[in-house]
Amino acid sequence: MGDVLEAGQEPLRHWLDDLQPDEPSVARFLIRLIPPQCLLERDVAIFGRKLLHIPPMCKINPLYEELMALRFRALCPLEEEASSIEEAEQS
Repeated sequence: MGDVLEAGQEPLRHWLDDLQPDEPSVARFLIRLIPPQCLLERDVAIFGRKLLHIPPMCKINPLYEELMALRFRALCPLEEEASSIEEAEQS
């Protein structure tokens, strides 16, 4: 998929890879902004019968992998925050 990117888009890919959302407020914002799954994937059904399945098209997006990696990095600080809150409540 990297071949699809033009030379002008390569800095955007590196910028996304370098983002480290360490603050919980920034991490929450990114998690709300980047969906966990492709929004285009759908099952079309009429009267409860599935007529067709529209496959996910997200992998066509040349920045898909970088966005999913960024979302994962945003989840990590929130998990650490939740763990520390849980430990404090148990003490």
